[in-house]
Amino acid sequence: MNQPFIKQEKIRFKHIDYAGIVFYPRFLEMLNDLVEDWFEEALQRPFSKMHETNGIPTVDLKVQFKNPARLGETLTKKLWVKELKTSSILCGFQYVNQENKTVLEGEVTLVNVKIEEDRKTIKAEAFNEEMKSRIEKYTI
Repeated sequence: MNQPFIKQEKIRFKHIDYAGIVFYPRFLEMLNDLVEDWFEEALQRPFSKMHETNGIPTVDLKVQFKNPARLGETLTKKLWVKELKTSSILCGFQYVNQENKTVLEGEVTLVNVKIEEDRKTIKAEAFNEEMKSRIEKYTI
């Protein structure tokens, strides 16, 4: 059985609001960091190289906030593939705290795009077979 991509995230002062819990936009930044790490570490497609000619924008996002996360906690962030299409990936994600309570969960759809030299024209582009093979390892 395939496994999710997993990273740890320590909740820092920069993440929290006046109530002492993670301010919700910071969770989305953490999700983007998770996607970026997945592409670099697991798929061997770092954003620093990919964004010269391509991109992987988010086109759909569903999030449910289940429990607060507090300063000093460490979250385990998980990302997996639910569906791989020609040029898009539907991923599930979940963040759990040290007590194994779900803090956040949802789905994100990413689309592989080609960016033309003028940087104005962007269109979907099929994943090549090598990339599909790497992505499929995270299908659950």
